[in-house]
Amino acid sequence: MTRLMLRKCAQLVIVLVAVTFFVSALLRLTPNDSVDRIYPTATEEQKAAIRSDLGIDRPVISQYWDWLTNAVRGDLGRSLTAERLSVGEQIRNALPPTLQLVFLAQFLALLVAIPLGVWSASRANGVFDKTASISSFALLAIPNYVLGLVLAYVVGVRLQWLPTQGYVPIGDGPWDWLRYMILPTVTLAAAQIAIYQRLLRSDMITTLHSDFITTARAKGLSRARILWRHALRPSSISLLTIAAINLGALIGGAVVIEVIFQLPGMGKLIADAIFKNDYVTVQGCVAVIAIGYVLLNFVVDISYALLDPRTRRVTTAA
Repeated sequence: MTRLMLRKCAQLVIVLVAVTFFVSALLRLTPNDSVDRIYPTATEEQKAAIRSDLGIDRPVISQYWDWLTNAVRGDLGRSLTAERLSVGEQIRNALPPTLQLVFLAQFLALLVAIPLGVWSASRANGVFDKTASISSFALLAIPNYVLGLVLAYVVGVRLQWLPTQGYVPIGDGPWDWLRYMILPTVTLAAAQIAIYQRLLRSDMITTLHSDFITTARAKGLSRARILWRHALRPSSISLLTIAAINLGALIGGAVVIEVIFQLPGMGKLIADAIFKNDYVTVQGCVAVIAIGYVLLNFVVDISYALLDPRTRRVTTAA
């Protein structure tokens, strides 16, 4: 077990370094120059002096090494904009709205997908199952930005039921906070509902053909008890694994949604930084997202090893 944890920690470090370096190199190699964007009226001599002062005139490897050594100490640097804002401070301000959106979307997706998956599996190939399958494929086929724009127009503009842009901190009023979060949450959760429902349905159908389910039926247990007490638990392992991993992936999906609904979260911060060619801010944001993503994967892998020794042996051998 100790060897497995050390191996996973080493993989975690390698992934973080690879991801942050790739983003750093990719953004620095773009033809757009940060100084040209920030100081368009400055002379070439002034721009050269600014690049030297910011340290962005040096090789990519040298710049990345300086950033990495500072990041290890908790300093993610300052933005390349004229304000020279602290990247760490910007992330601390942007992280709560994004985490709230991601966890709300995950909660909504599981809340809807689990009953749909159980009910579809219990009546496989029936009318409800076929209707749910068609709806799931439709949700997967619709890009989230299209769904977000449609919801914003229909629910927010035409019906005027909910606000379409902005954000209210939960401390300023839970109801107002929820009203601003409903549309982006539904938009982000829609595709996840389809994925989770299809996954749980497939695993439930397999479980319902198991011998212990046949025994439960022979004992005269009710249909609801068999589905929710005996079949759901062993069928939920894949679902919970994907749900845990998707928490990190949902942050990536939140980028477009936060821009559409003007949520001041990590997605909007990254988008604004990309438009300004502020790769220092992008690099810091990507590092934080990557840390969260690999840590979730790490927790899932370790949990598997603790719960099932067979997984531990296979992972260690690999």
